[in-house]
Amino acid sequence: MAEKILYLRLPCNPIFPIGVVYLADHVHKLFPDIEQKIFDLGTIPPLDFDRALIECIDEFQPTMLVYSWRDIQIYAPVGGRGGNPLQNAFEFYYAQNPLIRLRGAFGGLKVATAYYGELWRNARLIKKGLKQAQKYNSDIKVMVGGGAVSVFYEQLKTSLPQGTIVSVGEGEALMEKILTNQDFTNERCYVVGGKEPRKGLIHEQPAPLEKTACNYDYIANIWSDFDYYFQENDFYIGVQTKRGCPHNCCYCVYTVVEGKQVRINPAEEVVAEMRQLYDRGIRNFWFTDAQFIPAKMYINDAIELLKKIQASGMEDIHWASYIRADNLTPELCDLMVATGMNYFEIGITSGSQELVRKMRMGYNLKTVLQNCRDLKTAGFNDVVSVNYSFNVIDETFDTIRQTIVYHRELEKIFGADKVEPAIFFIGLQPHTHLEEYALKNNILKEGYNPMSMMPWTAKKLLWNPEPLGSFFGEVCLQAWKQNPLDFGREVFNILEQKLGCANLEEALSAPMSKTKELTTMLK
Repeated sequence: MAEKILYLRLPCNPIFPIGVVYLADHVHKLFPDIEQKIFDLGTIPPLDFDRALIECIDEFQPTMLVYSWRDIQIYAPVGGRGGNPLQNAFEFYYAQNPLIRLRGAFGGLKVATAYYGELWRNARLIKKGLKQAQKYNSDIKVMVGGGAVSVFYEQLKTSLPQGTIVSVGEGEALMEKILTNQDFTNERCYVVGGKEPRKGLIHEQPAPLEKTACNYDYIANIWSDFDYYFQENDFYIGVQTKRGCPHNCCYCVYTVVEGKQVRINPAEEVVAEMRQLYDRGIRNFWFTDAQFIPAKMYINDAIELLKKIQASGMEDIHWASYIRADNLTPELCDLMVATGMNYFEIGITSGSQELVRKMRMGYNLKTVLQNCRDLKTAGFNDVVSVNYSFNVIDETFDTIRQTIVYHRELEKIFGADKVEPAIFFIGLQPHTHLEEYALKNNILKEGYNPMSMMPWTAKKLLWNPEPLGSFFGEVCLQAWKQNPLDFGREVFNILEQKLGCANLEEALSAPMSKTKELTTMLK
């Protein structure tokens, strides 16, 4: 029987499903005779999930189901799942007013109910799809992958049907072996009901892949809702220019999911992919790399890409990305502005060089400031989002003051209205150095469930420990009360009122002797 692959993207926020698209494109280039179909449940109203899933399977009658599961963990300072999970948690844990605490408890219950409901719903949709597909092909193969699965693959094995192939990280090499009936057990995967996942499976390096431009004529042909994400002009459509991240940031899971080896996609292929989308009316692009310029050795690759975009004639586009601003050069700054960059995110986490070093982030904050000045000189007048995670390891009032003065310096460079502080409290994730630290210091116990939303677990995973946990709780509650629509800026205003600012030079300097303790504990 000829292979027929149905890609089923489980419901999630309205983000262009680039992972599914790239996987289907890769399979088509290697096996052009295989029939494929993409079905995105994110474009379907929730009440119609089951009906639409059944109808799709009945019509296509696949021989293989490939599920993409993108979202699981919910620790973020944003709305969703019926409320703001960070605000609910802080009201419950830190509010002095019993009524506010009660409101936080009810809000948290609502969020937890929605969270567990989504886990149950997605597992049910996987099982329901399999059962329906077995009516047409009794030996159907099932694969489940995606961002959420890659992080929580060890926990999901009890929720998935026996025989499901669980893909960790990239799925192209795994799909090749499955479709050619090769042994795939050495790939980053495991089979539910078979051998236990190898210890450290996620830390294994992904297979190298030479990425070519996605064939969007083909994708449009196999995806009936392809135009869904093109209907609003503010959608940013993802384009990947590289995979992998070489850094060791203590809380980040990107570096293990994508691997440390950075693999650059040829610039001409990236531009060719953008041109196809451009010709379909897309003007906003998001470079989906872990970091657009992950290290100085990749500066020339970024320059080459931007020059090719500049020469392509796509003059009315905008693009955005995560950017390590310490790797900018004046030439890059000029090209970024010339090619339409209108938004970027910096994840510095702290404005204290001491804490940046302790978190293994590799940033030189003085260099970041100078490069931001170069970007402003080049003509950048749009928005920059700066991610801060307060109360990281060894945070003190002094390091908070340093972060405040650093942020004020960024405001001086770009304008206070252009710098958006995004306040995060690190959501502790498995497979990270921060998890190692928490286990070694008895903050977490071996065998804990990282998917748990129980209050006693969630408080630890949200990472706002004492002695400063209650202080930050009070500050955040005050900010939500005073200015909920501009939470990040209000947090900085309150912190400055309470603590004042450090001297900028103090924020930018960090004697190495002060940064050894965490590094030693994490070895």
